[in-house]
Amino acid sequence: MGRHNRRHIKIRQNVRKESSKARIPASREVTIAELPPRGPQCLENQCVGILKEGREGGIVIPDPGYPTTTYGQIIIRRNRLNGAPYGMKVVCEVLNPSAQRAEYEGRIIEVLGDPGNNDVAMLSILRQYGLSNVFPAAVMEEASRLPLSPTEEQIEEAILHGRKDLRSLQTITIDGEEAKDLDDAISVSKLEKSCYRLWVHIADVSEYVTDGSDLDREASLRGTSVYLVDRVIPMLPPRLSNGLCSLNPHVPRFTLTCEMKISPQGEILDSEIYESIIESNARTSYNEINGILFEEKTIEEYIPLVPMFKLMLELRNMLKDKRKKRGTIDFVFPETHVELDEKGNPVDVYPYPINTIHSVIEEFMIAANEAVAERFDKLESPFVYRIHEEPDELKIAEFMHVARLFGENRRLTGKVTPLYLSELLDDIKDKEYAPALNQLLLRSMAKAVYSEKNSGHFGLASKYYCHFTSPIRRYPDLYIHRIIKSWLHQKHQKQIFANKVADVAYHSSEMERNSVEAERASVDLKCAEYMSARVGEEFPGVVSGACPAGVFVKLENTIEGMVPFSSLNEYFEFDERKLEAKGSRGTVYRIGKKVRVKVASADPLTHHIDFNFVE
Repeated sequence: MGRHNRRHIKIRQNVRKESSKARIPASREVTIAELPPRGPQCLENQCVGILKEGREGGIVIPDPGYPTTTYGQIIIRRNRLNGAPYGMKVVCEVLNPSAQRAEYEGRIIEVLGDPGNNDVAMLSILRQYGLSNVFPAAVMEEASRLPLSPTEEQIEEAILHGRKDLRSLQTITIDGEEAKDLDDAISVSKLEKSCYRLWVHIADVSEYVTDGSDLDREASLRGTSVYLVDRVIPMLPPRLSNGLCSLNPHVPRFTLTCEMKISPQGEILDSEIYESIIESNARTSYNEINGILFEEKTIEEYIPLVPMFKLMLELRNMLKDKRKKRGTIDFVFPETHVELDEKGNPVDVYPYPINTIHSVIEEFMIAANEAVAERFDKLESPFVYRIHEEPDELKIAEFMHVARLFGENRRLTGKVTPLYLSELLDDIKDKEYAPALNQLLLRSMAKAVYSEKNSGHFGLASKYYCHFTSPIRRYPDLYIHRIIKSWLHQKHQKQIFANKVADVAYHSSEMERNSVEAERASVDLKCAEYMSARVGEEFPGVVSGACPAGVFVKLENTIEGMVPFSSLNEYFEFDERKLEAKGSRGTVYRIGKKVRVKVASADPLTHHIDFNFVE
């Protein structure tokens, strides 16, 4: 199934055991009253949508992303319009949230504006997902009292109290050209016996965001930074996220360093975690280093750094080979990049370019995350782990059935392992149906979440894993930094942390899911806008899924739309077991099939894109 079909899926409410609300039987629909607010700023029983004229006043058509089986249309009687004009994007309060679907009534509490305006469209997503780029006054006041950089006095005092001075160590950051919140920096050196020394330096956000402060409470509530298609909704105010905590070049920054000795086989022989201070030599980008190492480009200011660039690549290859041998499952799904003009209109859509240097940083961050998680698991300390549970056997069996239809005859005996799935994906990587099977396998697996219990990470084939490397934009990272620092200072209050880690893990997982949905909504909106200007144009694509209503096709630019069966000249039946559509005249549309389509319609309001097959 494609992403557009998610509107037809009933939600599953994730209720914690200690919740005061009773568990909802799977056999009945969920009412609005039983739905928790989506994000940190979201209020209960509210809905964002388009206000249209109705027989008794108006109706609100909920925006895409709401569970349509639950919301339906919301009736707004004339005396509850509060002057809102028809055709506008609005926020309404549902007055009878325990009613059945199609019986909801509401009142307009806010008019957001013209839905065709980019800022209004993005504001609608912010309201729907409970997000805000405005911080409370107390949070901004607290942030304003922090320096723009550590002072010399603060640096001297920190070193006196044990913080390691690594400012003379050759250190760089590698990020995308547009990134402003630089969480991580790296240093690499070669040791005797072909071993390597890797330093992963992470912004020491917990030095400034202290437990229980206004900044901490707000960061905890937000849980994560959110990257919409045209803006960032940061977890921390820009004074910290882009300034004091960001590892900008040529300025001193407090960090937490994970220093590792790594064997020629990519094994971590020993590791140490400590407070440090660094001064990055350069703010480099993936494209710049890729150009230097693979395209013989020269950047004058980076010439002294080139030997380290080469060591980084050597070490990356070793770490990647080690992970491949143990069975890491590497999904390759290019992110959709939407290029906007100054007014927010989409002018191009294409897969976000990924090169080898992206995986350099990925391998180094994974190594640090594993080293830190293993250390604190063996200490039996309260902690927040990043876990990925084993997949459901029935779902894997269904996936294997579909894979066999494509000629993949690997036999699965016993329990599925990451290595088995990794080798299967490697076998099909050059086949035209590989992206579709990759997507199908991903949907067959559990979602990675945060947990106070270490149950390992199936996808990474890792026994120990956490998120340590992005405390500027992820609260779990910031929280475990606080645990790490309390241990370093021998003030480890296990019971206090033990009482909090479960709640931190649960809320962080919820906010991560919320941010993913918001980010996807912003991309879907812009993709629909982009295609709405291209109705009638033809594009090559591949069948990416099917459902009872039609066939999904993904274009080379990553945009996905549906060819409704109603637009075809023969009667089609959807075979759910084979994930294919078969026509009455023998036509078969199976995932991976190359096709050519014409854009039939695209609606930015519903984010829905329809194609027609070009015969």
